[in-house]
Parts: sequence; structure tokens; C-alpha cells
Amino acid sequence: MATQMQLAKEGKITDEMKWAAQSEHIEAEKLRNLIANGRVALCANVNHTSMKQFYAVGEGLSVKVNANIGTSSTFPDPAPELLKLQEAVKCGAHSVMDLSTGDNIDESRRQIIENSPIMVGTVPIYQATVRAIKEHGAVVEMTDDDMLYAIEQQAKDGADFMTMHCGVTLSAIDKMRKQGRKMDVVSRGGSFITGWMLHNEKENPFLTRYDDILDICEKYDLTVRLGDGIRCGCLLDASVRAQITELITLGELVDRAWKRGIQVMVEGPGHVPYDQIAANMKLEKRLCRNAPFYVLGPLVTDVAPGYDHITSAIGGTLAAVSGADFLCYVTPAEHLALPTIEDVHTGVITSRIAAHAADIVRGVPGAMEWDNKMADARKILDWDAQMKLAIDPERAMKVRAARNPEGEGACSMCGDYCAVEIVNKYFNNAKCPFDD
Repeated sequence: MATQMQLAKEGKITDEMKWAAQSEHIEAEKLRNLIANGRVALCANVNHTSMKQFYAVGEGLSVKVNANIGTSSTFPDPAPELLKLQEAVKCGAHSVMDLSTGDNIDESRRQIIENSPIMVGTVPIYQATVRAIKEHGAVVEMTDDDMLYAIEQQAKDGADFMTMHCGVTLSAIDKMRKQGRKMDVVSRGGSFITGWMLHNEKENPFLTRYDDILDICEKYDLTVRLGDGIRCGCLLDASVRAQITELITLGELVDRAWKRGIQVMVEGPGHVPYDQIAANMKLEKRLCRNAPFYVLGPLVTDVAPGYDHITSAIGGTLAAVSGADFLCYVTPAEHLALPTIEDVHTGVITSRIAAHAADIVRGVPGAMEWDNKMADARKILDWDAQMKLAIDPERAMKVRAARNPEGEGACSMCGDYCAVEIVNKYFNNAKCPFDD
């Protein structure tokens, strides 16, 4: 079974490419060429038979939004996560990631993939660590085979892309120790690998067994998402030597995957001061040869728990304008708790707003036209059209209905002093005093 990238290199346009190109309002041949060159990834595992919406991620395309769902050891029931999946799809997410931990990892993943019409990502190190604890008694006793088993199992189940923390190296850890860092390693997967490496005094198995990983990827057309295991967990840790060292390694791994015809996405930093975001995006694109870039936020301040969907949207907009292609949503529950369905809704919509704002600047076909249609509807106070055009129609209709008398033309903010009504009444019908 050939991968989407291998087929694209052969000049073949797949049905998945046709679907994705149509959704982007571009020619399928243009998309095929971008996939062949690695600048776009079309994640579509051959075993994900329930997927109906094939989105492409990368250069020149609309910015995509991912929603993280999944069980935890505190909340192990998969049922609520399926409801979150439905809500994420309903709100317009382009992918979900199953970040399940605990005893129900396999069941959660399989149910999510079986019920997801959009691409699904996973983090195999979570399953590998659970297996290691059960069979060996500790995470640090995890073996190479435990990791490869988890990757193979999740690929077989139909995961479309996987986060693999291949760039956490002994060299990067040494640089982190020497330079110093306030929060060290905040990535859960990155912490597992770091602990394993320091305990065993060995190099990262995700790196040493990378060719074996690519064998699995080729078998199922699994896209590698090179994880940012040393991402910054607070503003002070952004743009340090360890992070850049990891990024250099990821760029080298991009080259190795492309030589095999394996699609790649690269993961980016978490907490970044606003003035460093553009530089981080451009550096990643340069070091990783313009591979699709997925960012976690970036969050532009550390002091807004409960509002981190907003801090993320501020950073995500600039990141996408500066080159990022995929935004991972952040919900109001970030840093606080497992997100609820309402949190998922808010997170997806907020990230979609950030992505759309960037699409306008990126010149994505149809982006500015959407805003122009809203302006046309507002000019004539066409509320039905405004509701249909809203990025979150249900919320817009709910607010409108609750705070305005039925049938009222203006909104209750201005009432009798509505600027639009006044100008429509006098400006458009009155004779201009400068006319002859």
C-alpha cells in the first residue's frame, strides 16, 4: 500500500486529494505537488475507514484546528469523550487527538477512531508507559519493543498521525541542564522519555529506532508528527538552547522521512512571549524545510488560568500569520482540569477564530469573502443572514434572542440610536449637498 506522499511523487491524484483540494478551493494538481514536496500533509491512515472529511495541512492552505480529547486515570470512561468528539466535529475541528491515559487506552482510542469522520492523532508513548508499568513495574523499565508495539497497535487501529518525541536527545538534555530552565520539561511524553533516558543512560529509542518507526508508517500511511518534547512551559523558557537543539534534530528527521515517502508534521512551542512568536515560526520553517507546522498555542502569558483559550488565540493568530499551519486548541480548563463538552466547544470556536483571522492575512481563497458577506448582512440589518454567517451560529442566535425584542430591527445596544438604521435612512436616500 503506497502512502499519499509516494503516490503524489508518482504524479497520481487520489480521491482524498480531490476532496481536500475541493474544500480548499484549489486545483487537485496543485495540492498533489505540495504533498509530493512535503509542504503539505494529508493524514489518512488506510485503516481509518470511518473518515469522511479529508483535510490537508500546510503551505498555502487554510489553517486547521485540532481538539484534544481522551480519558484520564481520574475519568476513565470513554463515553464522555465520544460526546466531546461529536461536539468538536460539530464546531468545525479538522482533527482530534486521543490523549487517553489509564487503563482504558485501547478501548478509548478504538471507539474514537471508529466514530470520527475527521483525522485522529494519538501519542503512543502513553500506551507504552502503561504497558511498561504493568509488565515491568516502572516507566523507566520500558523497552524499545514496548514503544514499537504501541505505535504498531495504534497504527493498525487507524490513527492518522502520531506524536513521537524523537528529538529529545541526550545532547538537548545536557544543554537544558547547563543553561538552566525554570520549568524543565512540561510535555508529558517528553518527561517520560527524559526520565527513561536519564535512568538508563541511553539515547532516545524514538530516535535510535526511527527507521523501524518509518517502516510502520509506510505500512499504514501513518503521518509522523515530530513532537516538541522540550517545548516551553512558561514564557521564561522560550527560545532556549535545548529547544533549538531539539528543533535541529527534528529537521534532520523530516529529511529522513521524506526520503521514504512518509508524511511529516512538526510540533511547535507552547508558552512564548508575543515578540518571539514570529521568529520561532520562521526558524522552524527554515530548519524543517517548510514542513507543516503544528503549534500548541502559543500562550502569550502565564497568568490567565481559566482564560487560556484567549491567551492561546492571541498567540495562535500571530503564529499562523507567521507560518504555522495547524493550531491545537486550548480550552478554558487548560492547566486546571480535564475539559468538559462546553470547554471543547469554546476551545474549538476560539481557535477557529484565530485560524480564520490568519487565513485572511494569508490570502486563503474564500476567507475575506466570508467577512464581506457578514458586512453586507450587517449593513441592511439582515439578522437571519448574520446568524447563518456567524462562526458560532447557536451562540449568536441565543444572545440575540435573549436580549432583543422579537422582530426588532436594531440591537438593544443602540436601540433607537442605531448607526446603521440612521445612515440607511438618510445617507442612502438623501441628495448629496455637493451634487449639482
